[in-house]
Amino acid sequence: MTIRFVGIDPNTGKDESPTVWVDDEARELVIQGWKAGPALTAEISGTAWAPNHSAGIPDSEVLNRIPLRMAGIIRKALDDAEAAGLLDDAEAGPQVSDPSGDEG
Repeated sequence: MTIRFVGIDPNTGKDESPTVWVDDEARELVIQGWKAGPALTAEISGTAWAPNHSAGIPDSEVLNRIPLRMAGIIRKALDDAEAAGLLDDAEAGPQVSDPSGDEG
């Protein structure tokens, strides 16, 4: 497994550490963040956010939160992955929609 550290929340405290890595082998971003609370989990899991996709959060997935101030770190991780040739055309396309089902 090849994990590359990209960055940590610039305002992180000693005991908190939202962090971003790139996993070259799996071709994934790895994101450590704060646990989502019960209200956010209920709201997200109770809505089918994408057309033809069921509501709910599978047992193999989790929600976490990261501060928006980390946007540059996530962009850097994506840029690094692209520069390393980890993205191909099929994976790079947008997968965005809103709850109404309109493509975004």
